[in-house]
Amino acid sequence: MGLFRRGPKRDGRDAPRDPEFSFFSADEGTRFRAQVREAFAESGLEVTVYADVVTDSAGRQFGLANLAAVCHNDDRGPRAWPELVRQHVGMVLRTMDAPSALDTLPTEQIRAQLYPRVVGRDGFNPENFGYARPLAPDLYEIIALDLPESVMMLTDEALEPLGDLQYLRDQALYNLRGLPVEGHETVKDAEGMRFEVVLGDSFYTASRVLALDSVVRQVTGEQLTDDGALVAMPFRHQLAFHAIRDAGMISALDGMASFAASSYVDTPGAISPYVYWWRQGTLTQLSDHDEDGDGLRIVIGDEFQELLERLVAKGQE
Repeated sequence: MGLFRRGPKRDGRDAPRDPEFSFFSADEGTRFRAQVREAFAESGLEVTVYADVVTDSAGRQFGLANLAAVCHNDDRGPRAWPELVRQHVGMVLRTMDAPSALDTLPTEQIRAQLYPRVVGRDGFNPENFGYARPLAPDLYEIIALDLPESVMMLTDEALEPLGDLQYLRDQALYNLRGLPVEGHETVKDAEGMRFEVVLGDSFYTASRVLALDSVVRQVTGEQLTDDGALVAMPFRHQLAFHAIRDAGMISALDGMASFAASSYVDTPGAISPYVYWWRQGTLTQLSDHDEDGDGLRIVIGDEFQELLERLVAKGQE
């Protein structure tokens, strides 16, 4: 998996855009949806295709946003779409038609396959996840069951028979800490800006912000200080961080803000386009879109301002 996953705009930006997925041209959107309908038909299921979802005669809905982003980000271009769509549709139907893992797996095995997931507000229905832990504005922690071909986000009803919620959270975090670091790259420039990016195929890569202390040790060999780190989780397969140690944090903040905003767009499993200050497990949002929505701005509170002033003064000693 590459660091930057946005595919090229193969058709040129002057081509009419698809009204739902603007990274597609209108023609590409039509071709994509036709291939989705064909893949379902090949599997014996007739569906009605809408702009961002398909439905079958039983009323089941299958969202298209993540699949569209996967197709868009594949470097092979539209020639790869039939294979990608068939694989995705096959996985979806096998998951839907199979008995629920909650009914077939022993409780201890279920607990061994639990992981916490960090999701944006668009990633789940809050009515079914009353237990979700708020991490920052529009950012939540939920618990998921990892299965061979899918990830099941567990609702209040699904979690209830599995045991005490705090115990399940602790178990999920323990499992998360045991995951390997699949990939790591350093982003830097000639002026000294530098931050680290952990990336991988795991659906829990970005969620490792919940175990940031151990991730930083694995990647850098160093401990975080009490000042914490800058972090960004643009989508589920990337976690960016910069351990705060000196005034170099200022340039890292600017670089990470641009990185998070661009990596968030047109990606499957999008989480957040913003940068956060991680300190003792607490997240404080630092970047935001400006008022007209066309650019970025850095928004800091008194505590972060004090940190900046202290690090700048330290660098001048």
